[in-house]
Amino acid sequence: MRTQFLPTRWAACCAAILVLGGTLVASAAPKKVLVVTVTKGFRHSSIPTAERVLAELGKADGSFDVDYVRTDADMTAKMTPAALAGYDAVIFANTTGDLPIPDVAGFLKWVESGKGFLGMHSATDTFRGHKPLHPYTVMINGEFRTHREQAAVEAFNGDTNFPGNQHLGASFKVFDEIYILDGYQRKAVKALLDLDQHPNSKLPGHYPISWARLYGKGRVWYTSLGHREDIWDADPAMKGRKNDVSVSVAYQKHILGGIRWALGLDQGDATPQDLTARVTEAEAKEGFRPLFNGQDLAGWKLRNPDGEATWSAQNGMLVNEIPDGKHGTDLVSEAKFGDFTVRYEYLVPKGANSGFYLRGRYEIQIFGDSTQPPANGGDGGLYSVKAPSENASRPPGQWQEVEATIRGNRITVTLNGVKIHDGVEVTRGTGGQLDNNLDQPGPILLQGDHGAVAFRNIRIKAL
Repeated sequence: MRTQFLPTRWAACCAAILVLGGTLVASAAPKKVLVVTVTKGFRHSSIPTAERVLAELGKADGSFDVDYVRTDADMTAKMTPAALAGYDAVIFANTTGDLPIPDVAGFLKWVESGKGFLGMHSATDTFRGHKPLHPYTVMINGEFRTHREQAAVEAFNGDTNFPGNQHLGASFKVFDEIYILDGYQRKAVKALLDLDQHPNSKLPGHYPISWARLYGKGRVWYTSLGHREDIWDADPAMKGRKNDVSVSVAYQKHILGGIRWALGLDQGDATPQDLTARVTEAEAKEGFRPLFNGQDLAGWKLRNPDGEATWSAQNGMLVNEIPDGKHGTDLVSEAKFGDFTVRYEYLVPKGANSGFYLRGRYEIQIFGDSTQPPANGGDGGLYSVKAPSENASRPPGQWQEVEATIRGNRITVTLNGVKIHDGVEVTRGTGGQLDNNLDQPGPILLQGDHGAVAFRNIRIKAL
């Protein structure tokens, strides 16, 4: 029989064990975190604010103390493999350029052995521009390419259960300098914050903001946010503030969660998300299957094999990006269909023009301005045949949801939950069609020669 301790006996045992020299032993000693702010390129004015905030977070949380590397001499003294043995994590807070770390390989081995590394903002502008990629860049999983003017963005939360993300909700609105990155490997990280459109041009595409990954036994966490002082500092009296105080508080909680995770104090699954497209259980029972797998262009081909390859799979999206001075190309499914129901989502910026062709012959118009539809029918119109019965479009830059059914030559379309075409008879190709074999099965065609567009969650059911 297992012995059961009464509460008073348990308390007495604990007291006897914990009392040493008449003093009650406190909780575990704070972890040691080294904050590096050395720069060999641009030096951000927010660095002193970052140093102060990181120290305040550690003190308030009680889980870690900070030490600093501010000069080359500090780096020589504190970042040898022997010196790093006294620390649990290192933070690169807006570092830039090729830093004079005494032993870079030794530093990366230190991270790999089970330590924590965190990077804020221009940590990806550190050891940049090496060919092949610098080992540091491989570790942090990306390097700064460029940025444009600071912008207000809405970053989507990739894991609401991850430390530092629980309080952000489905998305996080912030005003900051947003980096465009090279060398980023989506399949290597747990995505924490992402954009589905360019921060400035608003063209659709994948633009990562924050992520976490395992590096050997080490824990690596990064955010590209942190250029501005008012991102870091919650002082409401700060001059030039563009962000609400609540944004700064949320950012501080975000990086504190990242620090606690990198130190092993909070648990979070850093396994990269599976981007494979799947239908819901209910849709599977209905007979739907994915037409785009979420990961690559398998099952699709260019309408013109010699055309510009403007389509790519990005973070679960099928994206058409047309370089300046180039002409885009239509994308065609390899599978052909007769009668069917198809469901899909699309995103276009303001003024963009595209189309979703049923059997490659009947275009459902995609137009990025719901307030001023063109004469041919506007967003959701059956191009050159019939305008939608009402304007059901969301504003440009938002995802639109469509269900379309074709039986024979009659088409029904529901846009964002509103039926805008009901059994409309279409007796000819609508323009730009693959062919005029109207009585034959045909593919899905995504118009790519008019402008930028992104699709996701394309699933189809034969009837």
